[in-house]
Amino acid sequence: MGAAILDGAAIAAAIRAELAEEVASLEQVGVTPGLGTILVGDNPASASYVRLKHQDCEEIGIRSFGEHLREDTTQDRLLKLIAEYNANPDIDAFLVQLPLPKQLDELQSLLAVDPEKDVDGLHPVNLGRLVMGNLGPIACTPAGIVELLVRHGVEIEGKHVVIIGRGLTIGRPLANLLALKREHANAAVTVVHTGVQDLGALTRQADILVAAAGAPGLVKPDMVKPGAAVVGAGVTMDGKKVISDVEESVAEVAGWITPRIGGVGPMTRAMLLKNTVLAASKRRS
Repeated sequence: MGAAILDGAAIAAAIRAELAEEVASLEQVGVTPGLGTILVGDNPASASYVRLKHQDCEEIGIRSFGEHLREDTTQDRLLKLIAEYNANPDIDAFLVQLPLPKQLDELQSLLAVDPEKDVDGLHPVNLGRLVMGNLGPIACTPAGIVELLVRHGVEIEGKHVVIIGRGLTIGRPLANLLALKREHANAAVTVVHTGVQDLGALTRQADILVAAAGAPGLVKPDMVKPGAAVVGAGVTMDGKKVISDVEESVAEVAGWITPRIGGVGPMTRAMLLKNTVLAASKRRS
């Protein structure tokens, strides 16, 4: 029997429905959550991601604000726009879409965002809060992965989670989140990467395996513990085709697995909406 599907599209739809009710309740007291986006340049993937975020906002009643700056935008122009978003009372949370063109400083840009409006949860203040267990906005993909597992009944507490990838957006914040002594966490967490010798010897120990390396087909069936939950969070584009870090044949061994499309991606977008609604509730309370 094949693995059960960790259906991110279905769970994300349910979360959007729940958030739509929360937005309607906020509107009854005169509060309409607002999400802002800043897109720089002409990266087609980035433009697509931003467009989807605005569509999600429209679906559940969140106001969205977007600025698209030219590819040759200066750091000063970007920082000025970030300051305007920080000061705009109609924008509860916003993001600077990454990657930025090479002439721009990503770290300086992220640091300029008001931590309370940091919808991506990637500001150093919010990452520090995560490490301390005093949670502010949580990075969207890690939060989405946890929510995906929880809503499918995959037990996390006391389990061994192996994360392939140590990046800022997934690997490191997810490891810190799952290691916290709290509900839907409290796991033993091992972080590995593609430079580790005999990677399979480590991944085969995982009750939950998260692949976030951006290495197509990295995880093969012989690297997976039978019955494990396998989450393919890393993807690579081959033309217009999305290639997961996890080979599809892993479904023959795993107990749960994310699909190549409709797994983690929709959950990331849903958590972005959730962070926006939470920011609106917090800032207007």
